[in-house]
Amino acid sequence: MEKLLEIQNLMKFYGNKSSLTKAVNDISFTVEKGEFTAIMGASGSGKTTLLNCISTIDRVTSGHILVEGKDITKLKGSALMKFRREKLGFIFQDFHLLDTLNAFDNIALALQIQNEKPEKIRKRVREVAQKLDITEVLKKYPYEMSGGQKQRVACARAMITDPSFILADEPTGALDSHSAGVLLGSLQYMNQDLDATILMVTHDAFSASYAGRVLFMKDGKLFHELQKGRASRKEFFEEIIHVVSLLGGDLNHVI
Repeated sequence: MEKLLEIQNLMKFYGNKSSLTKAVNDISFTVEKGEFTAIMGASGSGKTTLLNCISTIDRVTSGHILVEGKDITKLKGSALMKFRREKLGFIFQDFHLLDTLNAFDNIALALQIQNEKPEKIRKRVREVAQKLDITEVLKKYPYEMSGGQKQRVACARAMITDPSFILADEPTGALDSHSAGVLLGSLQYMNQDLDATILMVTHDAFSASYAGRVLFMKDGKLFHELQKGRASRKEFFEEIIHVVSLLGGDLNHVI
C-alpha cells in the first residue's frame, strides 16, 4: 500500500504557560491511499483541531504532516493555496454551498477557478452528479434542496477536482437519519468504487461504522484503533460502541 498521509509527532497547543491547552498532543499515524478512516472522540478530544491542522486551516505547534511525501507544514503563500486547491476536498457539516449559485455552479466552481474549459467542466459535473445520484437537482438552488441533497452536492464539489484525499468534518451532523444513511452510502461508494481516500471526523458510532478503520482520540492523544477487516458493518458498529463506552462518550445512533 502507498502512504498518502503521514502524521509525525503532531502537537497543537493553545494559550500560554499559565493556561496551556494541549488540543493535539504528540500524535502519529498514517493513512494509506484508498483508505476510509474515521476519527472519533468526545467533544474537546482534539479531533477537529487535528483535522484543521491536516487541512492547513490551523498551523501546527510542532511535528510534521506529510502528504504524498511532502511536508505541508512548511508550505506558505501560493504553494499553500495550490495544495489546498489541487490536493484537498472538503465536506463540511453545514454544507457551505453558495446560496446564489445552483447545484451545477456550486460543483463546477473549483474547476472554474482552475480555468478549465467549459466543455470539460460540463462533462465532469455530469459524471460526478450521475455517480452520486443528484442529476435531478443540478438546476436547483440550495434553498430548493433537502439536507441530504445539499450534502451530496457538497460531496460532488469535494471530488470534482480528483483531490488526493477528502476531509469530512461531521458530515452527517445536520442530517436526519435517512439522509445520513444516504450520505454515508455515497461516501462509501466514493471510497470503494472511485478509490477516494477519505478522512472523516465524527462523534457518531453509526457514521464511523462505514469506515474501514477508526482512530479514537481522548484528551488530545490517540486512545485506540479499530480495523474493520472482514467484520460486517453491524459487527464493526458493536466494536465501536464498546470502545466509545470506555471513552465515556455519548452515542446518538443505533442500528
